[in-house]
Amino acid sequence: MFLGDIVGRAGREAVIHHLPNLIKFLEIDFVVVNGENSAHGFGITRKICTELYDAGVDVITTGNHVWDQREIINFIADDDRLVRPINFPPGTPGKGAVIIESCNGHRVLVINVMCRLFMDPLDDPFIAVEKAIDSISLGGEVDFILIDVHGEATSEKMALGHAFDGRVSLVVGTHTHVPTADLMVLANGTGYQSDVGMCGDYDSVIGMKKEYPIKRFVTKLPTPRLEAAEGEATICGIFVVTNDRTGLAIRIEPLRVGGLLTEIMPVRA
Repeated sequence: MFLGDIVGRAGREAVIHHLPNLIKFLEIDFVVVNGENSAHGFGITRKICTELYDAGVDVITTGNHVWDQREIINFIADDDRLVRPINFPPGTPGKGAVIIESCNGHRVLVINVMCRLFMDPLDDPFIAVEKAIDSISLGGEVDFILIDVHGEATSEKMALGHAFDGRVSLVVGTHTHVPTADLMVLANGTGYQSDVGMCGDYDSVIGMKKEYPIKRFVTKLPTPRLEAAEGEATICGIFVVTNDRTGLAIRIEPLRVGGLLTEIMPVRA
C-alpha cells in the first residue's frame, strides 16, 4: 500500500489511527507513505518518522519540502527507511533509493524522484531512475520496485511511468494532493497513477487552511505563513497486488478512508 502526502497533524493522526487496522484487514505486506508535509504542512521530523514507523509504515518518501524542518539534515543519513529525491546533486545528505525487506521476506526497492517541470531544476529524473535500477532485476534481486514521482506536471509523471513500464512494479505520483482517476496497469505490467492525493483535511486548499491561499490569489499580496487545515482527514492511497514471480502488477485499486471524500475500500481477496 502507498499513501499520499501526509499533511499536518490531521493527516498524521488519521494515518496512525487507521493504518494498523488497514494492514490487518487488507493483509498488506509493505507500506510506503509520502511524509514531506507531515510537520505542520512543511517537512518532517525524527519524532514523526518514529510515530509512522510504529504505526506500521515501512518506508517514508519525501519531495521538494524535504528540508523544511532543518533537523532532518542531522538524521536523514542515519535513517535507512527515509528517502529524499534521488536526483538531488551528488553530496546531498540521505538516500534516494533503499531496499527494505518486507514482513514476509520479500525485498522491496523504493525510489523517490522529483520532476523538473514547474519544480526546482534538479538533475534529470529519467537518468537518475535508470541508474538506480540498471543493475537490479525485478523478480530477481528484488521482488517489488516502487517509484514515488514527486511533481507538478501529469505529463512528466506519465512519461516516467511509460519509460519504466515493465521494469518496475509501481510508478505513483505525489505532490499535487488531489487524487487522479487514472489508476491502471500499463501495457507491460507496471501499476500507475498520476497522483495518489493526500492524507489530510480536504475542507481546505490542498491541505492548508483556506483563508490565506484565497487571499493570495485574490489580492496577489503576501500573507502570513500557510497553516495546515485541522479538520477530519481523508486517507488517500492505493492498494497494489503483484505477481510473486515477476514482481509486476496484477491489480491496482484506490483506497480512501475518512473525511470528505467518498470512501473506497479495496477488495481484499
